[in-house]
Amino acid sequence: MASRRSFLKAAGIGAAAAALPGLAKASATKVEAAKGTFRFQLGVASYTLRKFSQEEALDMTLRCGVNRITFKSMHLPLDSDKATIKKAVALCKEKGVALYGGGVIYMKTKKEVDQAFEYAKTAEMDMIVGVPNHELLDYVEEKVKQYDIKLAIHNHGPGDKLYPSAESAYNLIKNRDNRMGLCVDIGHTKRINRDPEQDVKDFFDRVFDIHIKDVSAATAEGKTCIIGRGVINFPSFIKALVKMKYNGTLALEYEAEADDPQPGMMESFGYVKGIMAMV
Repeated sequence: MASRRSFLKAAGIGAAAAALPGLAKASATKVEAAKGTFRFQLGVASYTLRKFSQEEALDMTLRCGVNRITFKSMHLPLDSDKATIKKAVALCKEKGVALYGGGVIYMKTKKEVDQAFEYAKTAEMDMIVGVPNHELLDYVEEKVKQYDIKLAIHNHGPGDKLYPSAESAYNLIKNRDNRMGLCVDIGHTKRINRDPEQDVKDFFDRVFDIHIKDVSAATAEGKTCIIGRGVINFPSFIKALVKMKYNGTLALEYEAEADDPQPGMMESFGYVKGIMAMV
């Protein structure tokens, strides 16, 4: 608890500090620190804000001092027409939030693969955070090459028959186009009692995106909780990312308190920024 308090203090009096302008700057690209430069950025996976509208999700993200987001389908439906998608893109740009990806997007048929890539192209996304069926990986690879859009396969932990771990996805894409990679969900990784830090190290050449969350236990029963209150060693994890020069996004996917996630989001970001301030 003493260590946790020191991290929050470094970020600026706890959860509320996450929204202060000085700390918002700390989440931007290449944040200057006493001992080096952060190449990663902070963002939000919009499933966190699933009970809120598109505009509310953007505003709540900004209140956390963060300006990057991936949209889940409740914020921008996959079957949206081009006009609807372009309107969403314009709103993101107006508010100063980078819509860098979409997901998690499931792909069970070739039609769904086609839809996902056309959707991402129209929305000017750099990446699809996806879960394609194994038999579709050849077809997905063709689309990655055609559209020049990255695919980051998301692991879902216990009970997931397709990609329970980052390793299970890595083994299927490691010899494919280098735009096929991973979105490592460290919460689900911990829930199958794997070490998130070690998994990111082992499969780093294909780590495009990271979903950050803390969990209450390293078991299938582990639940999302505020970062710093669970069992994941975030100080060690963040230090490892700095050492590896990770240059993607740490996207908070806070699955708890769906009706009122803002306090938990802000405290989680405050804790992460506190670690960053002390690295």
